[in-house]
Amino acid sequence: MREYKMRRGEHLEDRVPDMEAFVEEYFGEITDTEDYEGNDLYVVDEPKNPVFDRVVAGTVGYGSKKDKLALHIDEKPAEQVIAEGHVDAAEDAVAAKNDFLEEATGRDAKARRDSLKRAVEDDPDAPDNV
Repeated sequence: MREYKMRRGEHLEDRVPDMEAFVEEYFGEITDTEDYEGNDLYVVDEPKNPVFDRVVAGTVGYGSKKDKLALHIDEKPAEQVIAEGHVDAAEDAVAAKNDFLEEATGRDAKARRDSLKRAVEDDPDAPDNV
């Protein structure tokens, strides 16, 4: 499960007031919920994009800190997608994921990538000079 933080000065509940409807809009009908660190996340077992196998998304609350967006997508192997003739859907899958994340967090793919790099660089548990 990957967690995404918000753009500075913004809050997830302001950008996405109805997380359930937001997840359904991008990925399809919610079929279940799943617990993640004490939060109920929405599960889409049959996403509308054939490249996705399963999607889990929702809000992770941190009490006094800002909430984060949690997202985990199980994707079908490329060979299976090609065999099923859904090559065009692969592009749509990438766009759907990026659009979902950008609309929810206010951060584009480059900003999310840069933030991930900084998090890795600042990790005190990482070995030095490897």
